Amino acid sequence: MIRSLYTGASGMIAQQMNVDVIANNLANVNTIGFKKSRADFEDLLYQTVRAPGTVTNSGAQVPTGIQVGLGVKPAGITKLFQQGTPQNTQNELDISIEGKGFFQIQKPDGNIAYTRAGNFQVDNTGRIVSLEGYPLYPTVTVPQDTTVLSIDAQGKISATLANSGTPTDLGQIELANFINPAGLSSEGKNLLKETDASGPPVTGLPGTNEMGTVLQGFVEISNVSVVEELTQMIMAQRGYEVNSKAVTSSDEMLQTATNLKR
Repeated sequence: MIRSLYTGASGMIAQQMNVDVIANNLANVNTIGFKKSRADFEDLLYQTVRAPGTVTNSGAQVPTGIQVGLGVKPAGITKLFQQGTPQNTQNELDISIEGKGFFQIQKPDGNIAYTRAGNFQVDNTGRIVSLEGYPLYPTVTVPQDTTVLSIDAQGKISATLANSGTPTDLGQIELANFINPAGLSSEGKNLLKETDASGPPVTGLPGTNEMGTVLQGFVEISNVSVVEELTQMIMAQRGYEVNSKAVTSSDEMLQTATNLKR
């Protein structure tokens, strides 16, 4: 009975983390480039009273044995990188990636971070930057007298200036990809950073080396499905309830056993 108390408690803790992950997904349902997460769990150690295949005194072999599980624990939170739906904004600085890859963003410390959020802006020096003011890498500067900014599917950026009808090349978007994107570490602000688990970045032009292409005037919305998340939340809530019931039942059984002396 003491064992079942801890087992039920482990289930309640696991389901609480599950709800935490689902709540974060729902909170970011309108966050550009956001990728939903999934809580993964694994069972704990088992107390082996009799191992499967044990030979009895009569020489017979038991087929199943006796193993009692000790509960559950969180094993990881996996970020799922399925493609989000492109949303037409008609904003020339909005860029969506169709396929694999990440935009490269240079942080103030010089390190490179990665993002799927392509809702870019222009700062007071003309650089294309993220909403936090971090420049796109490699840096691209838009002239002040630009009338039309064009970005093709391969990431080539050109501008038509007020005093010229001929487009001028401004630079090239480079994308980065990882052998294990789920191993990237979330930093907030729509940014991800490289880790040993993700492996080093492989950079290339859009449309090459299995990189996706880019689409101007669109942003990639979150891949969170509200219906799916609410369904998972109901299941997590029910799981929490039944585990709490196991704790309550164990407590009642202990109380009954304690009262036997009366």
